[in-house]
Amino acid sequence: MRDRKARRCCVYFSLIIFLLCATSLQGLAQSASPADPASTLRDILFAACSQNSTEFARALTFRNAEAFSRMTPATRTTLLKRFVLLDKPGQPRAETDASGNLNVYCATSDVTTQMQIGKPELRDNLAYISLTIKNAAASDEDDSHRVLMGLVREAGQWKLLSLGLLLLDLPSLAEEWDRAEIKNNEQSAIDSMKNLADAIETYRKTYTRLPDNLVVLGPPPQGPAKSEKADLISVELAEGSKDGYSFRYVIVGANASGAPAKYELAAIPIEYGRTGSRSFFRDTLGVLHGADRRGAVGSVTDPKVD
Repeated sequence: MRDRKARRCCVYFSLIIFLLCATSLQGLAQSASPADPASTLRDILFAACSQNSTEFARALTFRNAEAFSRMTPATRTTLLKRFVLLDKPGQPRAETDASGNLNVYCATSDVTTQMQIGKPELRDNLAYISLTIKNAAASDEDDSHRVLMGLVREAGQWKLLSLGLLLLDLPSLAEEWDRAEIKNNEQSAIDSMKNLADAIETYRKTYTRLPDNLVVLGPPPQGPAKSEKADLISVELAEGSKDGYSFRYVIVGANASGAPAKYELAAIPIEYGRTGSRSFFRDTLGVLHGADRRGAVGSVTDPKVD
C-alpha cells in the first residue's frame, strides 16, 4: 500500500514537472517569435524619425544592410528622411486610435508627421502594408500621401523590401546616390573655397595681416569678434571640413603682414570616390584649379575651374 502511494506521488510529481517545462518552453517560443509586419514597420518608422541608423539597419535584408553600412553618414541620413518626410530628427511615439488603427507620430520643433499603418496583407513570406503620411495638424485628407510598403520574411524576421513600387535595392541605389552626393559636395567645396578666400581678405583688411590658421576665422565662443576669433566663417569651416571635404590653408613665404603676403588654399575629398572625386587648389594669384587627384592635394598645374 505504501509503495503504491509512493509510485502515485512520483507520477503526479513527474506530471507537474512536465507541465511546468512545457509552459516554460511555450513562453520561450512566444518571446522568440518574430514581430508581426505592422510592429516591424512601426520600429522602422521610429528609427527613421529619430535618424537612428543602427536601429534602421536591423530592419533591412542582409544584402541591403551591408550596402547601408558602406554608405556615407550623409547618404544614410537622407534615406531616413525620406521615410518620414522630415529634415530634422524627431521624437517618435505610437498609439492606437478608436478604430484600431496603429499611428506613428514623429514630432519636431517645426511640425509633427502622422503615419497611419494599415492592416498587413500576407502572401507566403511577403507582407504588404499601406502607409498614410500627413501633417498631424492637417484635417484635409487631400494633403496626405499613401504608399504601399513591402516586407519579406528573412531568417524568421520581417525585413523591409520595398517602398511603393520601388524595390529597396540599396547596393544599386548607393552608387546612384554616391554620384549625386559627389556632385553636390564638389560644388559645395568650390563655394567654400570662395568663402574662405573672402574671409581671409576681410581678415587681412581688418587686422593688416593674414590669419595664422583657419581657426581664427571662426566665431568666438562668446563676446565680440577679435583677431583670435574673427567670426568670418562657420564653425565647421574653421575646423577644416565641410560636406565631405577637408580644407588646408598655407601662408606662402615668411611674411604674413600687409597686402603683399600670399597664401594658398586646398580642398581634398575626405573619402575619395565617396564624398568627392576632384581636388581643388587656389593659387597665390587667386585662380581656382580642380582635377581628379585620387584623393591627393591639387596643384597650380591642374585645369582652371570657372
